[in-house]
Amino acid sequence: MRILHVIGTVDPAAGGPSEVVRVLVQFRPAGTEAEVLTLDDPGAEFLSRAGYTVHALGPVDSTYGYTPKLLPWLETNRERFDGVVVHGLWQYCTRAVHQAMRGRVPYMVFSHGMLDPYFKRRFPLKHLKKWIYWLGFEYWVLRDAERVLFTTAAEQELAKQSFWLHRWRGETVPFGTVLPEGDPARQLDAFYASCPQAAGRRLLLFLGRIHAKKGCDMLVNAFTEATGRDPDLDLVMAGPDQQNSRAGLEERARAAGLESRVHWPGMLLGDAKWGAFRASEAFILPSHQENFGIAVAEALACGVPVLLSDKVNIAAEIAADGAGLMEPDTADGTARLVRRWLEMSAEQRATMGRCALECFYRRYDMRKGAAAVIDLFNRIHAAER
Repeated sequence: MRILHVIGTVDPAAGGPSEVVRVLVQFRPAGTEAEVLTLDDPGAEFLSRAGYTVHALGPVDSTYGYTPKLLPWLETNRERFDGVVVHGLWQYCTRAVHQAMRGRVPYMVFSHGMLDPYFKRRFPLKHLKKWIYWLGFEYWVLRDAERVLFTTAAEQELAKQSFWLHRWRGETVPFGTVLPEGDPARQLDAFYASCPQAAGRRLLLFLGRIHAKKGCDMLVNAFTEATGRDPDLDLVMAGPDQQNSRAGLEERARAAGLESRVHWPGMLLGDAKWGAFRASEAFILPSHQENFGIAVAEALACGVPVLLSDKVNIAAEIAADGAGLMEPDTADGTARLVRRWLEMSAEQRATMGRCALECFYRRYDMRKGAAAVIDLFNRIHAAER
């Protein structure tokens, strides 16, 4: 079985979908092969660290990602593959895969939360423009796909609320991450080398894009309000500053006299990322929309409790497992997340940490997810015989 993954970019700074592709490719079942097709610049530094076969057709000069190279490449190479997974929506990638593969090679679409009605509510004018593209192209891409893949039942249900025209074959696949490999001590050293101010401090960790959707403003405000309860706790805000909002958030911490307790190490990768989880007593994500949240699963894999908004689609099941806390995605809800954590005893926190690791093994071991995608293609080919 040879699978092609098609995605706009595998740049780690782009967030979750690039990490999904990495895990699906690197932890695919034995006996299967995978390649990745992207619109990245072939000279991009991060491609040299990919660790798998990447065909880069970029660079492209628009967010839509059009390049005249894509469709001919797909048409020339499609016979080499038993299945195609195209990641994301609203880019030329999905349209080109539909045109090249329909009726020839089975393809699936991994939606990655891009049909969440949050975007409809948050950007109503942009949603009206999307209707035109939906009726002209995107709906037909999904309708003709062998499967539209979702990471949770909640995401699959929410996807029906964005457009009244929604007919496709949806499938929820197990999803998550893998246990961190390597030496924990070396990982801690790598993190402290990236963020030396955090050494010796108790830490609350945010790791993701510094973006309004992630609730970063609410988190910084909640932390500044809670500092009187625990003067020994620091906040790490790790991730790329995609909206140039970091300066404003730093000013909030500075105005509260807490600039020395809020740390900004930038994007953390590899050992430094895993070291950040290991160094922290809890991970927090007060996001306004999150179809899954890979960093949440990564925290659980390290036995780190997670503090989540109710708009993280896996928050309810994690809270039910005793592996974290859940509150609304509001300023008050974020403040309660921090306050509830501070009010817990050391014994309660330790118990939640043990539950976090148990939750990971039960729900979010990605090896199951990679196998599930291959199994879907095997079932599709078996039905064709």
